[in-house]
Amino acid sequence: MNIVFCSSEVFPFVKTGGLADVCGALPLALERLGMEVSIFLPRYKDIKPDQHPLEKINNRVSKTRLGKNIQVYLIEQAKYYQREGLYGDASGDYPDNLERFQYFCRQTLEVWKQLKLKVDIVHCHDWQTALIPVYLKEKFGKDSFYAGIKTVLMIHNLAFQGIFPRQAYPLLGLKDELFNPQTFEYYGQINLLKAGIIYSDQVTTVSRRYAKEIQTKQFGCGLDGVLKSRRDEIVGILNGLDTDVWNPEKDPLIAKRYSSDDFIELKQENKRCLQESFKLPSCEDNPVFGFVGRLSHQKGVDLLLEVMGAMAASSLQMIVLGLGEKEHILRLTEMAERNPKKIAVRFAFDEKTAHQIYAGSDLLLMPSCFEPCGLSQMIALRYGTIPVVYKTGGLADTVVPFDPSSLHGNGFLFEEYTPAAFLTMINRAIKVYGDKKKFSRLVRNAFQCDFSWDKSAGIYARLYKNLL
Repeated sequence: MNIVFCSSEVFPFVKTGGLADVCGALPLALERLGMEVSIFLPRYKDIKPDQHPLEKINNRVSKTRLGKNIQVYLIEQAKYYQREGLYGDASGDYPDNLERFQYFCRQTLEVWKQLKLKVDIVHCHDWQTALIPVYLKEKFGKDSFYAGIKTVLMIHNLAFQGIFPRQAYPLLGLKDELFNPQTFEYYGQINLLKAGIIYSDQVTTVSRRYAKEIQTKQFGCGLDGVLKSRRDEIVGILNGLDTDVWNPEKDPLIAKRYSSDDFIELKQENKRCLQESFKLPSCEDNPVFGFVGRLSHQKGVDLLLEVMGAMAASSLQMIVLGLGEKEHILRLTEMAERNPKKIAVRFAFDEKTAHQIYAGSDLLLMPSCFEPCGLSQMIALRYGTIPVVYKTGGLADTVVPFDPSSLHGNGFLFEEYTPAAFLTMINRAIKVYGDKKKFSRLVRNAFQCDFSWDKSAGIYARLYKNLL
């Protein structure tokens, strides 16, 4: 079976978020199952030949490799992709993003034929590649080369839909009559993701619960009706974790490597090093809560700020790493300055510090108001760091409430999105932390979780086969 991934970002070539992680790890897992996988990606400025050896095929496409065998085809066009950012710069999104990504979609399809690639399934990701299912049926459908190709569209975050002004529609090169409420039209504008959902043979999301949530008014971001109309073709498959990158036994970025067999002392050493790095006093008896992520409303930073005062009055420490909205940065800075022995913040994002927080924290806070899948809670569990999360999306699919009586579970979930409910769960976590025997059992439960990509890849493999 020949699978082609089409994505606007793929790790380790370019990355702005979890989309890149998925598109860098899932193809490798599918390859381990015996599938032929290739990847199409724009040739961005950040893809450096000295880091990723490139072979120029022609003026439209170059190629490199992912792992040993996966061919990565890079669509060339300097005026679109030789820029500092993938989607925008400091002033906002690029105004020609519609043109940039329709070009990528159309060129990808043309290059398949030019290179005589055998394609059974094309796996598209988010709005940036949502035109591919449309083009296959509306522009390339009469060409026998493309006959029988099935399309899968993966929604990583429904909040990002690729919405553009109506007057830009001619750039798509499609019939005028396709701009209607049954395809592209969305409150007088173009909605690329909507069209992709309608035209794809299969729609997937990144967790089982999120697949159901997006069909509701609360989480549907205006597309709940469209998604409900395709409910039989929507399936939620939990994202996996790259267990080679995230492995406390081999992680070169943490102070002390450890496993489920020897974590008690070695994790404490990571904690001491983390406290030192953030200039917090060392105190083994009090828990360290970590937060790693975007400083945004979606990630629950508003809720976090509501409870930080009460947290600072408790016997704990908190470390925040992330970039985001200016208002959140100002308020977090103020909190840290008022509580220098309790709260530390760093407004940046670097992999090394993130690894150190996962390894050195006792608990991880993830109060996201919605979370399609979430990787941070999986990483935390892999490192024996206990997540405290809101019961939504992939968080609800991966975190099982800890029962101090049965000792079953791997974390803490709050069900009402209020400061009071969040703080209650934080205090419950502190109480369990105070019982070293119970907390040690909870950490061992966390280590037993398996979120490797191989499990998810097997589900995708069956989905692909059912489409053919």
